[in-house]
Amino acid sequence: MWIAVATTKDLERRRKLRVEVDGLAIALFQAGGRVYALADLCVHQDRSLFKGTLLDGKVICPGHQWQFDLETGYEADQDRCQPSYPVRVQDGTVYVDTASVGHAPVGREEGAKA
Repeated sequence: MWIAVATTKDLERRRKLRVEVDGLAIALFQAGGRVYALADLCVHQDRSLFKGTLLDGKVICPGHQWQFDLETGYEADQDRCQPSYPVRVQDGTVYVDTASVGHAPVGREEGAKA
């Protein structure tokens, strides 16, 4: 179920945004021309990933510096995954499929080249 949650313009300045969908907090990140969506609360200690730093395709949690891959949600040092959501960008609107939580690659803009 695709839900419009933001626009690409909303992400332009800071490259990250926190949105809520039916009480579910989602952190959106823009990197490398793509948009990614992860559950906002870190699986480690419920810190907001939206407040983290973007670096080399990862978001660094502000709590204990776990580094989650934006594409997969995977944290290699701890062998843990942050829930991620499929993202679709169409005509400048960012859509997230909250029903498909997982750890599959996400964030590809429709029509974009890999």
